Amino acid sequence: MPIEMTRQRFEELVADALDLIPNTFATAMDNVVVLVEDRDEHDPSLLGLYHGIALTERMSDYGGFLPDRIFIYRSAILDICETEDDVVEEVAITVVHEIAHHFGIDDEKLHELGWG
Repeated sequence: MPIEMTRQRFEELVADALDLIPNTFATAMDNVVVLVEDRDEHDPSLLGLYHGIALTERMSDYGGFLPDRIFIYRSAILDICETEDDVVEEVAITVVHEIAHHFGIDDEKLHELGWG
């Protein structure tokens, strides 16, 4: 049975996961925002999504763009978790996974590294 959790508590867990990002990477993140949504409208089972232009793909003319967006999908994560500890772990994995996309790391490499 999926766990229930308030949006506020879930957002706290996302903030905690962001705090786990090493300072070197956190300061290198550029023009990106992390948002909590309930579900992706096109794929309701999706846990997270990076939407933007990865740092590795930005050229010298990059500028004037709206921030990249990282979506963390609360309901989808809660659907697959049974305990709060499960949620903490899944949120951390999902946040790291999506931030890695911001740095240009693809799904194949993330799976190799254990962050799939």
